Amino acid sequence: MRIQNEGRFSLRVRCKGLARPVVSNRIRAIFIAGLLAAWISASTARAETHYSFQIHAQLGPYAVGFRLVEQYDYSRTFAPLVDELGKPFQSERARPIQTLIWYPAESNRAHHITVGDYVALGRTEASFGHPQSFDDPADYFTSGIRPTYPDAMAAIRDAPQVPKRFPVVIYAPSFSSGAWENADLCEYLASFGYLVIASPGMGVHHDSTHDLTGVNAQARDISFLIGYARKLPNADSGHVAVVGWSWGGLSNLIAAADDNRIQALADLDGSIRYWPGLVKAAGIDPSRMTIPLLYVKSQDTIEDQANLEEAYGAAAGPSVLNHWTGGDLITVQMLQMIHPEFGSMVFRNRNFWDNEFDRLRFADYTRGDGVESYAWMARYVREFLDAYLQHNQTAISFLKSSPSKAGVPEHVLGVTFRPGGSTQFNETAFRQEVGRAGFNHLQDVYASTKKEHPELKLSSDDLTSWAWGLMNEDHPVEALAVAKLAADENPSSNWVITTLAAAYLRSGDKKDAISTYQQLLRKNPADALARSALAQLNAQSGNDH
Repeated sequence: MRIQNEGRFSLRVRCKGLARPVVSNRIRAIFIAGLLAAWISASTARAETHYSFQIHAQLGPYAVGFRLVEQYDYSRTFAPLVDELGKPFQSERARPIQTLIWYPAESNRAHHITVGDYVALGRTEASFGHPQSFDDPADYFTSGIRPTYPDAMAAIRDAPQVPKRFPVVIYAPSFSSGAWENADLCEYLASFGYLVIASPGMGVHHDSTHDLTGVNAQARDISFLIGYARKLPNADSGHVAVVGWSWGGLSNLIAAADDNRIQALADLDGSIRYWPGLVKAAGIDPSRMTIPLLYVKSQDTIEDQANLEEAYGAAAGPSVLNHWTGGDLITVQMLQMIHPEFGSMVFRNRNFWDNEFDRLRFADYTRGDGVESYAWMARYVREFLDAYLQHNQTAISFLKSSPSKAGVPEHVLGVTFRPGGSTQFNETAFRQEVGRAGFNHLQDVYASTKKEHPELKLSSDDLTSWAWGLMNEDHPVEALAVAKLAADENPSSNWVITTLAAAYLRSGDKKDAISTYQQLLRKNPADALARSALAQLNAQSGNDH
């Protein structure tokens, strides 16, 4: 079993990606300072190195803009009370959210961002305005990728944005990784009309942790970015998906379970497959998830999973994919890819290819096979987003087609499409039925629904809360229908009677409102609210005469 202290690309841990070394502390996790500055170039000429990488998929109709925003989530703390010297921490203690934004842009002649420009973001990802350094020329990641620093990427910094709103895609990085780990994929999606936003993969503090607390921290970052997107003039915040690689493919499910703004999930060999125990620990039942899921798998074996669960007991749990029955599930099995190849920056790291790839790969697959497969992975992610965020029927057909009919070469991947089935009927579904039938048919809808869906449980609290919500939104007639249903279900509840009286009053039926408040007083003569309401109603009745 190869575990975390052997190197950041360890395949068997199944959550590393471009992770900072887990053995590092917060400062050592940031990339080289002095050596980095010497290599970053503004040139757009591609470096002719053996490990240069360019996505083998045609970009879309838009140029790609890039913008960096440094902001804080002031609802959470991040820095400790004291610094490493034991002195009171002097800088901002709120959680830093280094925000990378790729967007459809107007084409211009500006210089393109380089690989080195992206890597440089690691120096300030948690220390805005104060670059951190780790001066070790043997650093595994930076020394491996450094020859490709001058390579030009697709994005143009601060390019003029297209004056139009685009669906929002949040990218969730892998375990302890930079927000730019899959910059090529983010640029690719932006070129096809998506606003892509990412922040670093972090736990409660800088490094991610293999526990529910750590993954929850990244999940909250995802929701923070969705909220931030509402401030952007080119964001269509009504259409939101999350794409995550590895550990990010677990945090996106944790986020979606609590955030119904997320309408689709794409997992790139995500940890929901390898750490289902944390999904269970979070109280999430995958069968109740009704949103579509694209899951792109790497080569893996039962033995790999057994080894992982032996090393991390919290990983074991019921299969998330087997129980994803409520929403559509599209599974893409990549036949030529191993886990690290799902991150584009890995392709530029000579240390990985020279030292690790041969012992991790399956059969005789090559780097070239991975490069080709990466392009198809990106294509399937884009088609999935087109299908479920933009309701593109051509994209739906693509996802349902066999690989050969979709134009995929032989022996690259396999696809299964499993449509979502019926799920347990809940309050939301019931409200939708009532909305279609009309509130004047509420009683009938409720009776028939209870017959067809005995699992539906609506308490008097559920119904009174619904009635008050309708009253607050100035829908008194509908509120009265719901209040009457609540009274039929629980006629002895004082709060139900109070709600019914208020609904009568809001709908203009003073006679029944008075009668209902009187009923309430007979039950509880000390009810001050009912006594006050009756006094006011009687006074109004006297004035009316």
